[in-house]
Amino acid sequence: MRYAGIDYGLARTGLAVSDPEGRLAFPLATFRLEDFGGRSALLDALAARILAEGAQAVVMGLPLREDGSESLTTRQVRNVTQRLKRRLDLPVYYMPELLSSVEAAQDLREAGLSRHKARAVLDRQAAARILASFLAEPGERRRPA
Repeated sequence: MRYAGIDYGLARTGLAVSDPEGRLAFPLATFRLEDFGGRSALLDALAARILAEGAQAVVMGLPLREDGSESLTTRQVRNVTQRLKRRLDLPVYYMPELLSSVEAAQDLREAGLSRHKARAVLDRQAAARILASFLAEPGERRRPA
């Protein structure tokens, strides 16, 4: 099964996809809110890209606090997930994420990217980390949205 992974942010949203077998995650695209006429247009474009990539399910990174509790950002992601679900007839899962962007930035530094180049791909790399974590989870531990 091919999955799409999302690292949602208020300014930028990263998108990653898996291989058709759902084993490996690959960074794909970054959607910047400023490039769209608003959040609704961004979600339309995101949904269209997910479908164009042939994804059969979506994994949304869920930012929880270190103690597992929810924050305002968590509630915003849950709200956006519901809005995205109305645009897609696909199963959607949450993958708890903590420090995915920090770890993605470290990955990019280790790969030798300059700070400027890393910033351009950071969100899609974070989405790939979220998706890779989900793919490594046993099926019974996956949480539907």
